[in-house]
Amino acid sequence: MSTPLLSLSAVTTYYGQMRILEGVTLHVDEGELVCLLGGNASGKSTTLKTILGIVRPRAGRVMLGGDDVTGCSVPDRIARGIAIVPENRRLFGDMTVRENLELGAVLRGGEKLDQDLDRVHALFPRLLERRSQLAGTLSGGEQQMVAVGRALMSRPKLLLMDEPSMGLSPALVQQNFQIIKEIHESGVAVLMVEQNATMALSIADRGYVLSTGEIVLQGPADELLSSEDLKRAYLGR
Repeated sequence: MSTPLLSLSAVTTYYGQMRILEGVTLHVDEGELVCLLGGNASGKSTTLKTILGIVRPRAGRVMLGGDDVTGCSVPDRIARGIAIVPENRRLFGDMTVRENLELGAVLRGGEKLDQDLDRVHALFPRLLERRSQLAGTLSGGEQQMVAVGRALMSRPKLLLMDEPSMGLSPALVQQNFQIIKEIHESGVAVLMVEQNATMALSIADRGYVLSTGEIVLQGPADELLSSEDLKRAYLGR
């Protein structure tokens, strides 16, 4: 059996005295698209922060490619091939689109920068048109393109996405998920935190469901879509 690209083993995380995650175990294999579902305050974003190293678990381990990175810094984990598209995008609004994209390549030294820009522009032609525009003046959909493009500039092995559909119109949500599917099909593994369970599972290989910091459901995406428990809890059916 091959070693997962990412695995969390019995991870328990606290903020102060408040327990946020309890015994979370999950994994993402190379090239997989896995979604992490759950309602507000279920622990989804804390899981991503734990993977990145922003939050350190009180118990359990975080493994990347078979290496224990539980005690490693955020830059070290990024250097090992993790990138994130954060919730609310978090661009540098007073910098141009191109400058924001170039920041994604900083930790790898900016090698072959033009090739990576060409790849991003192929996915998002609008960003080539807007390359000299200040990122803070873009529409919400365009800012999401920049956030995804910036993450891809690091050539990640694993792309973390935190609520990629948040704040987008229905048409842009469809477009956004199509782009995520294309990124996955190019060979990049994706772990996507998302409240839109139906859309996320429609493009995912597998899924996990968090509730009050614990994994309560997991399995292949098609099985979760037809799960009565998931429908009652998250799809309102």
